[in-house]
Amino acid sequence: MKYMTKALLFTFFLFISTQVYAEQKIVVLDLKHVLNNSKAGKEAQELLKKRLEDDSKKFTEIEKKLKKEERDLLEKKNVLSKEDYKKKSDLLRKNVIEYQSERRESLDKIGKQRAKAKSILLKKLDPIIDSYINNNDISLVIDQKNMIGGRVEFNITEVILEKLNKELPSLKL
Repeated sequence: MKYMTKALLFTFFLFISTQVYAEQKIVVLDLKHVLNNSKAGKEAQELLKKRLEDDSKKFTEIEKKLKKEERDLLEKKNVLSKEDYKKKSDLLRKNVIEYQSERRESLDKIGKQRAKAKSILLKKLDPIIDSYINNNDISLVIDQKNMIGGRVEFNITEVILEKLNKELPSLKL
């Protein structure tokens, strides 16, 4: 009986001491929504979209011009001497290569500007999220794209979006 009492007391204290009383607070943040719908993010998207459209129009005009030159050259193939035809076709090829190079550079430039804008937004967003984590005693923030389900009250996207809009009203690209 004496040993049984000691065993019961030992088991009782063992169960009590292993129970964890800490609460883990996990929240969800839709990072894509924050980046795309913040004032600065929308401004950057509109600016880059406008640049892309302007460049597209410019390159469409150049492309039409090059196609017209090609048609004209093909029409004059029988009239021109071989040397003249070769010179003009080489010049046309050179112009096409320049056009392709300019177009690639333009797209690369827009891509770099987009990456720069995202980087700036993320740099401004990090301290906002860290401050929110510390002020609200949060253990973990999960991006919504990596989450399957959860309750709506654990989503902090709109709160972070408002804070980012106050902190960074616009981007200068």
